[in-house]
Amino acid sequence: MAASLRGLVRVCDRTVGWPKPGTRRVLAALATLLSALIACSWARAANEELASQSALDRLTLHDAERLLRDHNRDLKAAERAVESSRAALLSAGARQNPNLTMQTSNINPHVGIGAGGLQDKAFDTQLRVDYLLERGGKRDLRIASASALERASAYDTRDTLRNQRAAMAASYYDLLLAQERVRITHESAELFAGSLSASRRRLAAGDIAASDVDRMAVDALRARSDEEVAAVDRLHAQVNLGGILGLERYAEKIVAADGWPEPQTLPSDLDLDAVAESRADVKAARERVEAASRARELARSQRTRDVTVAVTYDHWPTNGANLQGTGNSYGFSVSIPLFLGNHFDGDIAKAEVDWGTALDALEKTAALARADLVRSRLDLESAGSRVTRYDQELLASAKRAADAQEFAYERGAIGLLDLLDARRTLRSVQLDATAARADYAKALAAWRQARALDGEE
Repeated sequence: MAASLRGLVRVCDRTVGWPKPGTRRVLAALATLLSALIACSWARAANEELASQSALDRLTLHDAERLLRDHNRDLKAAERAVESSRAALLSAGARQNPNLTMQTSNINPHVGIGAGGLQDKAFDTQLRVDYLLERGGKRDLRIASASALERASAYDTRDTLRNQRAAMAASYYDLLLAQERVRITHESAELFAGSLSASRRRLAAGDIAASDVDRMAVDALRARSDEEVAAVDRLHAQVNLGGILGLERYAEKIVAADGWPEPQTLPSDLDLDAVAESRADVKAARERVEAASRARELARSQRTRDVTVAVTYDHWPTNGANLQGTGNSYGFSVSIPLFLGNHFDGDIAKAEVDWGTALDALEKTAALARADLVRSRLDLESAGSRVTRYDQELLASAKRAADAQEFAYERGAIGLLDLLDARRTLRSVQLDATAARADYAKALAAWRQARALDGEE
């Protein structure tokens, strides 16, 4: 764009001698400044993109939450809803506009409108200004209802953030689980590959039978296949996390860097009802009850008659064809509606139903919030028990048994089938232990978000 501006200046200078030298210098300076601003903006965008990519290479949960706030589409949609509710509040508080009416009459087509200026034309002119005076507090009720809906939208945004943080944490730990499965299956595949090479050497030396080598080869192929499946699962987890973060383009670069959280002791004196009442989703439902209550009052206030007042100005000429009357006159009128056919029963009944629906939604939201707290706490306690059991008992026992079988096989005390069975058991326990840690991490994240109070980070 800046280069185009400089080129246009040169063309104009050659063809028509414009612009003048002083103007050319100003335009050239502006073009240089514009080029610098564009270059800076491009450099900044490139640096931000590189920073985002480098952060994804070793992504912590804290960095993932920051990216979630910046790029998550559901959060952006919730923020748009808040902006829309603010616009609705402005509309609700707007006062009625007066109406201006200009009317001409008494035009005689046979004699025309006469000579002279506009004041002397042979027709009558009327100016009228009408203004509606709302009664019954309608404007205040509209503002109160719209304000409650605006607050509800703000709470919806906080609840969306809470839900998206929970979903992001679950996807993050799914990715960490997939990474651990890739590591475990890779180690198992490498172990079987090494054992297969050793078995083939022993077969060449005549120490083992060919059938044992075939069994080892089958398990080695199975281990390699499990590694490939784990790699595909990791890619799926990357795509899921990238979608929540709004960074699908860089999904394959995401690497979860945090470790597994350690089991924690939960507070025993937590008041679940108080926590549920303080959640953003419950507060949003309560604000919608307030909005519906104000809308119900607004519907009832329609039975309070509004008044339309009008001021008129009449002018007619004092000469020409119109010989009746002279000069100007003023008038004032009041208009009041007559409720002869519509008493707004339908509007009031609908507002009552909407208010009852909002109350039902509040009761349901509060019940779901409490159930969410109870369920997430039970899931966390159960997952914590499984993690403790694997860490203190199962993993250690499976590792000792596998080491003993490896030692015995090297010395010919057991057969190949016993060794392979011990390896499969160890790998299965390792995968199950990792899955238990992932379940605990996701349950802990769900518990934290389930009990997240309004405004709590």
